[in-house]
Amino acid sequence: MTTEKRIVILGAAGRDFHDFNTVFRNDPSTRVVAFTATQIPGIAGRRYPGVLAGPRYESGIPIVPEEDLGALIARERVDACVFSYSDVTHQHVMHLASKVIALGADFVLLGGHRTMLKARVPVIAVTAVRTGAGKSQTTRYLSGVLKRLGKRVVAVRHPMPYGDLAEEACQRFATYDDLDREKCTIEEREEYEPLIDSGFVVYAGVDYAEILARAEGEADVILWDGGNNDLPFFEPTLHLCVADPHRAGHETAYHPGEANFRRADVIVLNKCDTATPGDVADVEAAAARLNPKALVVRADSPLRLEHPELVAGKRVLAVEDGPTLTHGGMRYGAAVLAARGAGAAELVDPLPWAVGSIRETYAKYPNAAGVLPAMGYGPAQVAELAETIRRTPCDAVVIGTPIDLRRVLRLEKPAVRVRYELKERTPGILEGAVRRAVEISAEALVNA
Repeated sequence: MTTEKRIVILGAAGRDFHDFNTVFRNDPSTRVVAFTATQIPGIAGRRYPGVLAGPRYESGIPIVPEEDLGALIARERVDACVFSYSDVTHQHVMHLASKVIALGADFVLLGGHRTMLKARVPVIAVTAVRTGAGKSQTTRYLSGVLKRLGKRVVAVRHPMPYGDLAEEACQRFATYDDLDREKCTIEEREEYEPLIDSGFVVYAGVDYAEILARAEGEADVILWDGGNNDLPFFEPTLHLCVADPHRAGHETAYHPGEANFRRADVIVLNKCDTATPGDVADVEAAAARLNPKALVVRADSPLRLEHPELVAGKRVLAVEDGPTLTHGGMRYGAAVLAARGAGAAELVDPLPWAVGSIRETYAKYPNAAGVLPAMGYGPAQVAELAETIRRTPCDAVVIGTPIDLRRVLRLEKPAVRVRYELKERTPGILEGAVRRAVEISAEALVNA
């Protein structure tokens, strides 16, 4: 008889479940005794359900807080901890590795290809160096390219399973009614709504083998829309990595963003219109050093503000994309840039009026001071976000999130939205890369 190796998967309700499904679920030599949870509130204390975990785990697998890892390793006699979440510094990864090693367990990082599922249609994957680099506008831009090529496109989004995991194993979104029916959070809507607006079906969930099988049935091309700075779950025909010169140097400092930067076929150097020339040059130099085979594309993300007259000379509350400010580490985003550009008299700091978990967010992410992160991982937090906006003494609210928060929140104050799209400095380069990848992949599939 062989002894099962006892495993803990360190995660944040996304990559961890995928790693389990693809590597460990049917492996008789291992026994996953727990997942840990961090980054996302409300995940710890639940179980990965048996209906998804398979017959070897009929009672499911517990999800425990990462801060309990030491006790968990001792109690469960853990042999190895597998790191399975994203957008953390290399220093964070290695501090955690040192803790695990000191407690007597192995520390494991899975190779990207080991967990990538092979599709029967071309896959265009959009990933990033950091959260908030501009994946959303890049994905929207590529969707337009694929439309012009006459392709049926299905978008598959990185997991955000914040509800009932069994019910969310494979989700399909084609309308706003689908989002309402599934009780999607603000974070989910930020990713799904722009794709639905572009006329695409969006899949997401937990079991990406099932998701892939269903997506292949209605697509000529799958557009993988990554989360944070994670690696693709599907083997890409064309892999794009979006880099942000506002955070020059992060392409070699964050996991697994550096892996994306090193393996991408195309590096999209975004936000060149608002970054310094020196920072743009630094990221280009890093690309030439670490991934000389990659095509480097310079792009802008020009901002368009509704009704700038409501902002000029006024006291303004800037509401920014939550994940960009939290684990993305940014101090500001599109709302601040647009408000300044429109001549706002003052950016009002919402911290003194923040309530509940919104106030706690500032304690955990002090870089967000001065702006309001649009946190909305559940109804209670959405209500606290709305109450924080109501209490903040301002003349207008500038919304810099990928979706229109006015559809989710009832705002008493005048509110205007910032929109942003990708604009290539040299038009046609990305379209050429996509066209070549799709044509080559289609020819290979015919000849297979």
